[in-house]
Order: sequence, then structure tokens, then C-alpha cells
Amino acid sequence: MASKKEPESPGETGKSLPPPPPPPARLVDLWQIVIVGTIVWAGVLAVALFTGPGILAWTAFTGIVLGGIGMAIMTWQRSAARRGSKTAQQGL
Repeated sequence: MASKKEPESPGETGKSLPPPPPPPARLVDLWQIVIVGTIVWAGVLAVALFTGPGILAWTAFTGIVLGGIGMAIMTWQRSAARRGSKTAQQGL
């Protein structure tokens, strides 16, 4: 029985596949993800401070600080893209 060999890539058949559709906007919008993550860390910090400060409180504090840094970087990149900087990320 001879089996038919399947082409391994679209280039072998001579046809190219269409580009994939863009991901949903709610998955691409990083603002929502960073804000929700920062709020979650703030909640964890509140619980950790009531139960006794320890490593969890410092971890939550660090999460909040990193969330703030992330928001600052996104604001910086968005303003650079709006003013037309060549090195700015596009599509923010």
C-alpha cells in the first residue's frame, strides 16, 4: 500500500496561507492586564498586612511597584508613538 505523502509546508503546494486574524482587542490591551494585576497585588498586600507582615507583604509590595513601573513604561511608549518617534512601538 502506497501512502500519499502530505506536504509539510504550504510552500510545497505552491499556495500560501492567508495571514492569521489579529487577536481580540481585550487580549492585546495591556492596560487592563496591568491594572487588574496591580489591584490584585494591592488586595494581597492588605490581607498580608492584617495577618502579619512577612515575605508575602514584601512580595505584594514589589508587585504593586512593578505594576506602576509597567504603567509608566506603557505611557512613555504610547506618547512616543503618538509623536512619531522612530524607535517607539507601534499599535499601542
